[in-house]
Amino acid sequence: MTPPTSPPAARARRKLPRPYAPVVFAFYMSAIMAMLMCAAIVGINSGLSDGYVQRVLGAYVFAMPIAFGCVLLVRPLVVRLVAATVDL
Repeated sequence: MTPPTSPPAARARRKLPRPYAPVVFAFYMSAIMAMLMCAAIVGINSGLSDGYVQRVLGAYVFAMPIAFGCVLLVRPLVVRLVAATVDL
């Protein structure tokens, strides 16, 4: 038995409008990069001993909002640098 599928209009309603794409990109990029950097830096500074995950999550709670703001701030510069570097 196949699961019921939702009509295309219902699926489209669950998505954000296209103008929000830069903010959503910044959110996902900062979330992933902040987690990777927190995991690496905590591991380098204090090792992979007991409490590693808790220390990473503690650092992530602090780093994620900062990373999100930074990605939002530098995005226009990065877009210009890519346009100047890549033949689009």
